Amino acid sequence: MCPSPPWFHHPERRLLTGFLGLLWSVLAGGCATTTAPHAPDAFEEVSTAPEPEAPEYIPVVRYGRYTLVELAPTAAQRDLLLQTIDVSMPADARVTVGDGLRHVLKRSGYSLCQTAHAVIELYALPLPAAHLHLGPMTLRDALITLAGPAWELHADDRARQICFERPGDSMAVESMPEPAAADAVQTFPLMPSIPGGQP
Repeated sequence: MCPSPPWFHHPERRLLTGFLGLLWSVLAGGCATTTAPHAPDAFEEVSTAPEPEAPEYIPVVRYGRYTLVELAPTAAQRDLLLQTIDVSMPADARVTVGDGLRHVLKRSGYSLCQTAHAVIELYALPLPAAHLHLGPMTLRDALITLAGPAWELHADDRARQICFERPGDSMAVESMPEPAAADAVQTFPLMPSIPGGQP
């Protein structure tokens, strides 16, 4: 028995194969459209990017195998009130606000001023239980938290003293020592005063 010839050898099928090939090429060619490249009407000016400035020289030193450390003081080292603290008060039976302020200021570089009579009233107040642990926060925020909203914080950078006064209390200002320069004392109000009532 002879194997039958393949279907494309049959004369009728050969015609059908040719027609399908022609139809396929027409369909494939009709889908591919060619368009002439469109020339732009006007040229846009391209602005050149400014040359990056040469970076400022920052001295660094290799510290360990993979670490470079910048040789500059941090912001907290320049302004001591910005140092971050995390403090737990000692577990004494009677702790006052003055004790809490002194404990927070330990090793900060500042001390409390003891001159104003009204401030002694603040120092004698009992320390709230919510203030037994403070932080992490800045030293300035911890001092303001301990004193409360009725007191303003004044930092004398020349003498490195922290003083508190009531807003508008002139007697506390007179008893505080005068700094040599006007910018040696920084005042940090707790809340901006709004004329005409409550915030």
